[in-house]
Amino acid sequence: MKWIPKEQGMDHSLNMLREGYLFITNRTIGFQSDIFETRLLGERAICMRGEEAARLFYDPDKFVRTGAAPKRVLKTLFGEGGVQTLDDGEHHHRKAMFMSLMNKEALHQMRMITHKHWELAGSRWKSADQVEIYKEAQEVLCRVACEWAAVPLPESDVTEKTGWFAAMIEATAAFAIKHRKGRTSRRQAEEWIQRLVADVRNGALKPPEDSVLHTMSWHRDLTGELLDEKTAAVEIINILRPIVAVAIYVCFTALAVIQQPDERVKLMTSDEQLLKNFVQEVRRFYPFFPFVPARVRKDFNWQGYSFDEGVLTLLDLYGTNHHPGIWEQPELMPSLPHSRIVIQKVKTLYIS
Repeated sequence: MKWIPKEQGMDHSLNMLREGYLFITNRTIGFQSDIFETRLLGERAICMRGEEAARLFYDPDKFVRTGAAPKRVLKTLFGEGGVQTLDDGEHHHRKAMFMSLMNKEALHQMRMITHKHWELAGSRWKSADQVEIYKEAQEVLCRVACEWAAVPLPESDVTEKTGWFAAMIEATAAFAIKHRKGRTSRRQAEEWIQRLVADVRNGALKPPEDSVLHTMSWHRDLTGELLDEKTAAVEIINILRPIVAVAIYVCFTALAVIQQPDERVKLMTSDEQLLKNFVQEVRRFYPFFPFVPARVRKDFNWQGYSFDEGVLTLLDLYGTNHHPGIWEQPELMPSLPHSRIVIQKVKTLYIS
């Protein structure tokens, strides 16, 4: 049996907050090992990075999500009872419902709606002295998300509802006032969507049958029961919120285009494959989360290392996406064919 390198000390949660995305990577470099053990929030935690670690992490026979995400994340970002907290048959059943909404026609509709709202935003910006990309992108994407999901969004409510989603996203790693704002926004958003679900079920609101609002309002669990209104609202928000969160990638993409002037010229040709490669490189270079949590389902051994049931385990997304053993030039962001190929090798990193 191989020994897992262990970080000394009572707890390293504050170090994680200070170091952020580089917390795990810094230690894998120090230990010269892609796996090590530490203590976070008062408990033992195994941290790992790399392609093989990613494959292991997403093996449902080895890890579960239940109880892995901190309460502060559930209270702000994910919501309680959402698909991210489920395992086994429940997870597959709920996720299948999500995937049923991602058919070719629906994605085409999303593209058309998105194009329309960006065109409208561009027209508004022409007369502006300056544009705050992050804030404006959030409002554009909130409009897009709600129209695509058939969630009614009066123009007078756009700023308020966008603010709720933004607060949820930004509160995950925040404390004090900012975190409380995220929790309040989560509660307000859930109450709003719950009322819409109730209206759908009592016939007061009749969204298209293939829409997000209709599908999730009438979704039944494995026992054949309708989801309670709160859980249905959580899952609808799990569609709306991530779309609004893409505003972060809009900013990352703008930054990447500024830093890669040669690529900007290429992208102006509207070559779809070039656009796709560039977007995937942005996702690799700037992963949304630094790492993701799970818990060991039952005792097992992997590559000589022992994993004990219930132990918190973190997969380093940033470190894997910048791993020198996987990427030719991990700290550069070229839009090159090799990048697309390697993304396919570690595509599990992008599974929700």
